[in-house]
Amino acid sequence: MHPLVAGRKLVLGGIEIPHAKGLAGHSDADALCHAIADAVYGALGVGDIGQHFPNTDKANKDRSSLEFLRHARDLAKSKRAVIVNIDATVIAQEPKLMPHMPKMRAAVAEALGMKPEQVGIKATTNEHLGFLGRGEGIAAMAVASVKMDEWTD
Repeated sequence: MHPLVAGRKLVLGGIEIPHAKGLAGHSDADALCHAIADAVYGALGVGDIGQHFPNTDKANKDRSSLEFLRHARDLAKSKRAVIVNIDATVIAQEPKLMPHMPKMRAAVAEALGMKPEQVGIKATTNEHLGFLGRGEGIAAMAVASVKMDEWTD
């Protein structure tokens, strides 16, 4: 999850979405791509996004989170693994994300080397509860299914 702040573009699922605020973070702060990358890294047993792209590294400043997904894809290939599918949920009071879902799915799928049909992205609100419900931030959760031919180092 990331807080929403003025003066930043809102990037989710690798695309820019028109909104008055954007997500704060060291990279482009794409909470959806971050959750998906973490899900793939976790399924592969190779740590998390902070280990691969630390926010202390200036090279990651404003970096596109689609690069994180490409890195996760390449790690999977190096382990002779196939990312079978992604199931992700974005929690945001606003903006409405449904009109942007096809482009988000396509961008995520392309970065991971998958078909859009293998990428599920859903959106829900927090029913006005907590900081997400007050529109102060956006969160995302994801699960990745990965098929491993065999565990390799």
